[in-house]
Amino acid sequence: MAKGERSLSFPCIYKQLLPLLSLTVTTPSSESNTYPPATTTTSTSKNMAKECSHHKDKRRKLIRRCFAGLLIFSFIVLVTILIIWAILQPNKPSFLLQDATIFAFNVSSPSFVSSSIQVTIISRNPNDKISIFYDKLDVYAIYQSQQITYYTSIPPTYQDVGQSNVWSPFIYGTMVPIAPFNGPALSQDQANGAIWLLIKIDGRVRWKVGTLTTGDYGLHVKCPAYIPFGNGNGGIVVGNGVKYQLAQTCSVSV
Repeated sequence: MAKGERSLSFPCIYKQLLPLLSLTVTTPSSESNTYPPATTTTSTSKNMAKECSHHKDKRRKLIRRCFAGLLIFSFIVLVTILIIWAILQPNKPSFLLQDATIFAFNVSSPSFVSSSIQVTIISRNPNDKISIFYDKLDVYAIYQSQQITYYTSIPPTYQDVGQSNVWSPFIYGTMVPIAPFNGPALSQDQANGAIWLLIKIDGRVRWKVGTLTTGDYGLHVKCPAYIPFGNGNGGIVVGNGVKYQLAQTCSVSV
């Protein structure tokens, strides 16, 4: 080693290199810069699915609430109607067969009946707070459980509370066939001076309570009529016919 040159020992060199060795070089990850984390797309899809299911749940709850509200409203209306109906306690209308005027009544062989009868029927509404709609009324005559006249319709009628209506329809039939055993029996009754007829009324009625009107109900009225032919008991000549006062109460079913 030449004079004037300073010699470096190993400890000195180590001390000079130590700072450089302590430095660490960090390079960015190529994967992190190039590709985004896979969890980002997955979490977004999950959030969207949660939002859709949340909206569906809201819609189902809304439909259920609407249905429950409608059901409760219908139940309340039904209970109200039943309570009003129970409090008011509607009564059936009453019917009275006032009289019958016979214009023609003939039995011909083998078993045919021709008749023309005018009846006076009085109907009364006994209710104080309930009125009645008579939508349809058909009147006809029965002998021994067999119809012997055609149907005669009474026009639709409205009957207010406590009101009475009087109808005087003609019921008639021309050569109406009847059962073979009824022909001789009817002829025999007529020859004996009296016959039993049943004047029937079939129809439909509705009840009105305030502004509320119910559905229609079947109405069936039976009025027995004892007609004394030819014996002069209570008969009044009216033109070509004979009127018989009956004042017979009728049975009513609704």
